[in-house]
Amino acid sequence: QVQLVESGGGLVQAGGSLRLSCAASGRTFNSYTVGWFRQATGKEREFVASISRNGAGTYYADSAKGRFTISRDNARNSAFLQMNSLKVEDTAVYYCAAGRTVSIYSSAYGAYDYWGQGTQVTVSS
Repeated sequence: QVQLVESGGGLVQAGGSLRLSCAASGRTFNSYTVGWFRQATGKEREFVASISRNGAGTYYADSAKGRFTISRDNARNSAFLQMNSLKVEDTAVYYCAAGRTVSIYSSAYGAYDYWGQGTQVTVSS
């Protein structure tokens, strides 16, 4: 069992940056692929980025490439999403997810086993 808690969301102007954190409970965090997803109001949840168990592999949605960076610190049971050059269309609730068997190349949210409660990111123009 893994419990995930996101933090770091907030209100930022377009062009600004935010760093989201995902704190995990349990001693097996390094056994899980970690993904970040987001869901805007009235839209389906969509994949943003993922990172492999040891942090060596990462994968990004086209919308995130070149602007967002996913990372993790297994010693601190934490994962991060650095978001730069934010756009109004990045406004959404951002979720951290963990999956024991999911490939980092899978963007399917159903493949992940555990989810956090989400953190709101609002980008103003």
